[in-house]
Amino acid sequence: MPGITKPETQFYNWKDYRCAYEISKQSSDSEDIPLVLIHPIGVGLSRQFWRRFCQEWLQKGYKNPIYNPDLLGCGESDMPRVAYSPADWGKQLQHFCQTVVQKPAIVVVQGALLPAAIKLSQLQEESNLIRGLVLSGPPAWPVMTGESSPWQQKLIWNLFFDAPAGNGFYRYARRREFLDSFSRRQLFAAIEDVDAEWLETLMEGADNMASRYAVFSFLAGFWRKNYDRDMTAISQPTLVVIGDKASSISREGKQETPEMRLADYLKHLPRGQGVTIPGRNVLPYESVADFVAAIAPFVVSLKF
Repeated sequence: MPGITKPETQFYNWKDYRCAYEISKQSSDSEDIPLVLIHPIGVGLSRQFWRRFCQEWLQKGYKNPIYNPDLLGCGESDMPRVAYSPADWGKQLQHFCQTVVQKPAIVVVQGALLPAAIKLSQLQEESNLIRGLVLSGPPAWPVMTGESSPWQQKLIWNLFFDAPAGNGFYRYARRREFLDSFSRRQLFAAIEDVDAEWLETLMEGADNMASRYAVFSFLAGFWRKNYDRDMTAISQPTLVVIGDKASSISREGKQETPEMRLADYLKHLPRGQGVTIPGRNVLPYESVADFVAAIAPFVVSLKF
């Protein structure tokens, strides 16, 4: 589309790691508040998850620059063999906001990477670099507030995920047939939306076997703890976007309806507001037009 700069991969250093990102924006300079996107963790997932959202946002004429980083262990960022936690990604994003974005931004986070956004919000409290948050398809409230055992997390990591068995499992999980089945069963409201673009992007993202460590850190549950107090301490305006067919993979959230999930978040967020749109669990991809329409008024309302 004329007037839109095609994003190029750029890099910055955090600690001893090389981390990738891209910026999507109108070709002219903009003073609008930037968006910082946090992609989900899963087999083959990276900043490419946001590709359709970035295109739709700019095609609708919004001039907010979009900063789209790859989290450590994903995409084109380095992939060390470590057990990642939300604190790790939160600190990486803090450095990214301070050194690359360098101005207050709105954070848009997908799904269960919400704990990383919470950590980022806590780290940025004094610098005021986070003006607002958009929570896209956050986990069921019981999942976000359930206690999890650190020793069990470490045990499953050591005995399965960081072992030959984990290597074999990842080779199985990155197969097109598995990705297609899982996406139809757990992620998308309409099976026809599980298209070739989605599957090929995941397969390409999972081609590097080192990408398994970020995925396994998520599956081992290193992000799981009771975030009740952390959520109620978020001081920034927060928009919660829930799919009308939202579901939960974890058994703790199986009995929760989308309406219940939204109500729980709004009850605990001091400056929360919410909306339900068509879709299930990957709204910025499966329901991109509805997602953009839902968050645009919130973004526009948060001026510098």
